[in-house]
Amino acid sequence: MIYEFKVKGKEAQYRSIDEAIRTSQFIQNKCLRYWMENKGLRQYDLNKYCAVLAAEFPFADELNSMARQSAAERTWIAIARFCALNAPRFANDNCKKFVKGKKGYPKFKKHCRSVEYKTSGWKLSPNRKAITFRDGKNIGTLKLKGTYDLNFYDIKQIKRVCLVRRADGYYAQFAIDAVVKAEPKLTGKMIGLDLGLKFFIADNQGNIEPCPQFYRKSEKQLNRANRKKSKKFNKSAHPQAKNYHKARNRYARKHLRVTRQRKEYCKRVAYSVTQSNDLIAYEDLNVKGLVKNRHLAKSISDAGWSTFRQWLEYFGFKYGKVTVAVPPHNTSQNCSNCGHIVKKSLSTRTHVCPHCGFVEDRDVNAAINILKLALCTVGHTGTYAWGDLPSWAVGAILLFNGESVSQESNALSSVGVSKINN
Repeated sequence: MIYEFKVKGKEAQYRSIDEAIRTSQFIQNKCLRYWMENKGLRQYDLNKYCAVLAAEFPFADELNSMARQSAAERTWIAIARFCALNAPRFANDNCKKFVKGKKGYPKFKKHCRSVEYKTSGWKLSPNRKAITFRDGKNIGTLKLKGTYDLNFYDIKQIKRVCLVRRADGYYAQFAIDAVVKAEPKLTGKMIGLDLGLKFFIADNQGNIEPCPQFYRKSEKQLNRANRKKSKKFNKSAHPQAKNYHKARNRYARKHLRVTRQRKEYCKRVAYSVTQSNDLIAYEDLNVKGLVKNRHLAKSISDAGWSTFRQWLEYFGFKYGKVTVAVPPHNTSQNCSNCGHIVKKSLSTRTHVCPHCGFVEDRDVNAAINILKLALCTVGHTGTYAWGDLPSWAVGAILLFNGESVSQESNALSSVGVSKINN
């Protein structure tokens, strides 16, 4: 479980955080270079190499020892992901657990935005409203601004503290080892969801949720801010002037606002769906493949299907609801009444079956087919479909990892099976 707070401090403290982030990036790149020059190294070898870097570079020694190890573990994640395709001894880390995501050759980091501490190098205040970092980077005490209450958890439950830099400030993320499951409230209902561009979701009962199109609505403001940023860029200047960095920050904040709007919308809809139903069936869409269509890439990215699926699977796990991802093949073409294939183009929004005369909205017809496919599914294996695993979870399947949750129901629960059979 991840709790995030915005941190408040002085300008000198923010510069110290930036220095810690740069040091973490330096260690990651050094560990990658060390692995490239010495094939056959393991994670333990990279952790030992951190001590060598600390002895050689004084600024690396200023960073907490466990933070240096955390940076090395981040490098090892990329290495293990790549080697899983090429060496059998790495296969258990990613391939056998079907961890999706990039598996190419590890690359050097250029724009890191976070530094991660383990169980040392920091200390919470008695009222848990401030945190003090006690390594050589002189970050000092930062106030925590947020609605979460850390007093509910023991200090030993906090496994990681990550400082993140964003366009609108700095944030502290606490990785807490706690059970996220809640008491399930069964409703006896099942639902099939069809994700689309005209409607965000359409269920098998004919209910629809409009697509908000946050990026489309903000596109004019984003383009204007981007033009202002470009006008202040000087090709011959190095570094750029302060006005350019201010314009770039304004542009980044607008993008951050759109991202947060999309996330909160997907979160609200996913929560409502899981609270109202015991079984949720949805399409197992290959979003990365779909966005390669240059005509629909912007609309698909703006819809936020992957974000919605992440929150749907997380809430399903937390509240004990069954979530099933089914193959999307022909769900829009098949007739949900008689089963015959009725070919239709993407512009055809109404399903009219010439065999049985069934007439229904295209998305609703697909939602009915999705629910029928889900009822024929005995279970679905949980996977992490998007994002990177944290450094403390190399080769592990976690229950919750901040915004990168992708945990589906491992099997239909006994309660869910009884509801289906009835």
